[in-house]
Amino acid sequence: MNNIKLAPGVYYVGAVDWNTRDFHGYGTPRGVTYNSYLIVDEKICLIDTVKYPFAGELLERISQIVDPAKIDYVVVNHVEPDHSSALPMVMEKAVNAKVILTEAGKAETLKHYHKNYDFQVVKEGDSLDLGANKLHFIPLPMLHWPDSMASYLDGEEILFSNDAFGQHICTTKRFDDENDLHDILYEAAKYYANILMPFGKLVTKALGKLAQTPIKMIAPSHGIVWRSHIPDILHKYEQWGSSYATDKVVVAYDTMWGSTEKMARRILDGIAAAGVDAKLFKVSAADRSEILMELLEARAILVGSSTQNNGPLPTVGALLTYLKGLRPAGKLGASFGAYGWGGGAQKVIDEGLAGAGFAVDSSLALKWIPDQAELDQCFEYGLEFGKKVLAAKK
Repeated sequence: MNNIKLAPGVYYVGAVDWNTRDFHGYGTPRGVTYNSYLIVDEKICLIDTVKYPFAGELLERISQIVDPAKIDYVVVNHVEPDHSSALPMVMEKAVNAKVILTEAGKAETLKHYHKNYDFQVVKEGDSLDLGANKLHFIPLPMLHWPDSMASYLDGEEILFSNDAFGQHICTTKRFDDENDLHDILYEAAKYYANILMPFGKLVTKALGKLAQTPIKMIAPSHGIVWRSHIPDILHKYEQWGSSYATDKVVVAYDTMWGSTEKMARRILDGIAAAGVDAKLFKVSAADRSEILMELLEARAILVGSSTQNNGPLPTVGALLTYLKGLRPAGKLGASFGAYGWGGGAQKVIDEGLAGAGFAVDSSLALKWIPDQAELDQCFEYGLEFGKKVLAAKK
């Protein structure tokens, strides 16, 4: 098999899943990888495993380098099954290996796999002597589970960052400089927006821990390995963690008979006339993870819906639930939409936006099908909203 050497004695032994298109509600049109790394020193150490269906591939890759029975340590940076569900199969082969994890990781592993392995719990500042190199442990609780940590190989200056700095993208090339940087950064932004956005303050704190650490390579548990564009991805994480935003508005809507769609398009024209970039998404036709990726660096969102049963359409309701979970920080929000004999959608949307942490501005609701004067009103509404977005950065 095509095992890839990251550095002397350090190998990529993970799996590329070209077929997965949904990662617990996060659209993955470019597939997913489950990255695992093998360190061959005086002691042999495996960093993370892979998702269960790829356990055989993982063990085959390891076997081409060393006998899995010779593994001394298996580091579990994060117990979520996409990283650890091959652990029981690995431990059947690596019968003498210690399992290295945080206290929370131990509790989670016992509940996931019901096996009392030879655990070694580590904390901030702990290290593991492998021979020529030491492996240092950096707990990162709630990025994005309580057990999460990163591991740092000092001799080779490699950060095994687990979910941080990852992307959902499949490629036959393992390094950033072997791939299109635009594609990699796009997927890194999408990953951050849909996985790490709620933890922005913790991201900033984590970057502070790494500030004085020399890093030649960042090896995440999803996507490519960073070696040439490390400053780029660190800079992006600094921006995203501090709620950086540009003059952009995301307009996300759904419509029953087309009236709300007419409103959305005319509002979009008004925003553009204010000199503000805008992206339009029909929620029922769009991947909501793409909507959140665009929202990551946007200053505002407008959510539109027809009224159904005194509330928004179910597709829009689902988007509001998703937004509440991800809690975008420091953004403006408002609602619009058409209704028939009775409204109500805008009130529910505004409440949902407020619950997700948005500063909520005035809404716009129109009855039945908008006439020309009302379409002009939509344009003016978009124009004024665009001006508020421009004013918000000052």
